[in-house]
Amino acid sequence: MPKRSSSVVGREFGAGVRAVIARTGLTHRRLAELLGWQEAKISDLTLGKGGVSEQEVVLLLAYCQATTEEREHLLELFRESGKAWLQIPEDGVPDQVRTLIDQERDAEEITDWSLTLVPGLLQIPEYAYVVTEHSTLIEAEKVPAVAAARAARANILRPGRQFTFLIHEHALWLQVGSLEVWREQLAHLLRMSVRKYISLRIVPRSAGMHAGTAGDFRMMKFPKYPTVVYVESVNYCLFFDDADTIKAHDDILAALAAVALSEEESRAVIDNILEGLQ
Repeated sequence: MPKRSSSVVGREFGAGVRAVIARTGLTHRRLAELLGWQEAKISDLTLGKGGVSEQEVVLLLAYCQATTEEREHLLELFRESGKAWLQIPEDGVPDQVRTLIDQERDAEEITDWSLTLVPGLLQIPEYAYVVTEHSTLIEAEKVPAVAAARAARANILRPGRQFTFLIHEHALWLQVGSLEVWREQLAHLLRMSVRKYISLRIVPRSAGMHAGTAGDFRMMKFPKYPTVVYVESVNYCLFFDDADTIKAHDDILAALAAVALSEEESRAVIDNILEGLQ
């Protein structure tokens, strides 16, 4: 892992190293002294910036008495390279992987494009339950817990950061759950859309063919880290932080913004759908 700015996989590696070190009770300074390293090397490792060899990682983990499972996992992360980082969660629930939740928590700006459903962060609990219930990967007895975890992620929608949601009009017309759930979900979108730190814009059906037909994605920007694009499918998710992929998705967002309705016009569309459901 050459020394570089911190990537998604690098930060995941760093978090794991921090956990192993914390268990020893040693400060970074003391651990560096015991290993004969500069303290900065420990700092770079825990921040996921690399700058060490694989042999040095093995030495550190051995000194900290990492378990075999921890060592194998961290070395796998250390060796990870390429433009994308694939995760296949064991429970088959991509939007609940800890890496995504950590990235959402740290981001200062999140832009979400949604083609088919209301974005996860804007889903009311009842809507999230129905979405979860229809997954072919989630066992029936696990649906309540997974749905509750999905709904809880909306807690990050607070002042101090900026959220932009671009939603295709088709997503508003898809009935998820009962008529009552459908109405409450639309009403929730209206309530959220007037918050100063949330921008909600609809891509109307009248726009026809558009740049976002390849599917949903989320772009997350950070104060100190490179921008990350997150994409998920049925049972896997991908994290990208290379410049080419970021630009490609940035271009898609710009094209969608060019055809999307204004925030006020978007509220009017939601209002019209709600009136038709009375």
